[in-house]
Amino acid sequence: MRKTNRIIIATLLGITLTTPLSVNAKTLKHEEFMNVAHRGASGYAPEHTFFAYDKGHYEIGADYIEVDLQMTKDGHLIALHDEKLDRTTNGTGLVKDHTLAEIKQLDAGSWFNEKYPEYANEAYVGAQVPTLDEVISRYGKNANYYIETKSPDVYPGMEEALLAVLDQHGLLKEGRLKQGHVLVQSFSNESLLKMHQLNSDVPLVQLTSKGFMSSATEATLRQIKTYADGFGPSFQDLTKENTALLKSIGFEIHPYTVNKEEDMRRLNDYGVDGVFTNYPDVYERISNEK
Repeated sequence: MRKTNRIIIATLLGITLTTPLSVNAKTLKHEEFMNVAHRGASGYAPEHTFFAYDKGHYEIGADYIEVDLQMTKDGHLIALHDEKLDRTTNGTGLVKDHTLAEIKQLDAGSWFNEKYPEYANEAYVGAQVPTLDEVISRYGKNANYYIETKSPDVYPGMEEALLAVLDQHGLLKEGRLKQGHVLVQSFSNESLLKMHQLNSDVPLVQLTSKGFMSSATEATLRQIKTYADGFGPSFQDLTKENTALLKSIGFEIHPYTVNKEEDMRRLNDYGVDGVFTNYPDVYERISNEK
């Protein structure tokens, strides 16, 4: 997730949707509370590495693996949150200016040991940045993936490349998505609209930044619902009242990034459908409380 609000409502672009786009909410995976491992179990291991993904998927059993996408200079989709390499690797500069081979030489784990010594592990040193292809190859077509198109305006063709990888791994059958196995989210409504045009079967989730709900009108939210199955707000934006409004419009609600137990309980009480969390084991326990 990123904090800068990138949403531009279609009507503000001068686009008039005379009829709603076809949205099939049944393609979303319905758990009572969907547990999304944010960048993997990133509270315990370096984000967007197989260490974090393995912990979230195999050890904790989170419902979804979240994969933020960036695109290399030579057109490969990689799992990385930032447009720049600096924060989570020992590299520098923009992803788009580096080839996959160059990025594969980087250390994506040591920063975590330095920042979080209580969870440091020598095994993390030298961890590689995975590609989307490698992620799906590792966990298979029966795992669940929550994929974000990051900075799609920086990467022309990102949406087509994403669909090509999904198809390559059998997640698309005769153009249709395997039910519930993939959700695509973005702060960019342009990217989501493009995804819908390319394959209307893919469930879409509109991300919004902190503060969005304070000024959002019901008309704006209903406009979003014409193309998005789900709504991904900052958890701090949600109240009992606006959660009820979002549910009445028909959204699945998956707020980010929820790491404190009291917030998890409060949001579950509001009626959200799940959360993004760095600590999926904690959310699993909270959600199973009676």
